[in-house]
Amino acid sequence: MRFNHIANRVNPGHFQTVVDMFVKQLGFVELRRTNRAVWLRQPGANVDLQLSGSDTGHRDQDRERSQISFLSGTPEADLNRLAAWLAARGLRAHVGAYSGREFYLDAPEAFVDFVVEAMLPELAAYDVVA
Repeated sequence: MRFNHIANRVNPGHFQTVVDMFVKQLGFVELRRTNRAVWLRQPGANVDLQLSGSDTGHRDQDRERSQISFLSGTPEADLNRLAAWLAARGLRAHVGAYSGREFYLDAPEAFVDFVVEAMLPELAAYDVVA
């Protein structure tokens, strides 16, 4: 088997705003859409992101442990920019930190089971040949 995509759940009321964030702010391209889900890819990546609408009233309390993760030279600043972009569209968002090198963005009304993480590139410098 070969890894293809990962799926995360988004509140349907904020679904298009979250898709727009990935497309307009992070450069993702929409690959396919159904009435409940969208598949996205960031150019240069080889794994896709599926966002699925979920009207569950339950929000995972520990969703900080489930991330859509990005590398960035300025992770906190980049996430603060995304939080401001979401806030300008009426969606409450905040940035937290796992450490001084890895941060996360949460939009609790929209993200059901994940946060968006940004971390310094050196944290992904593994001594493994793939």
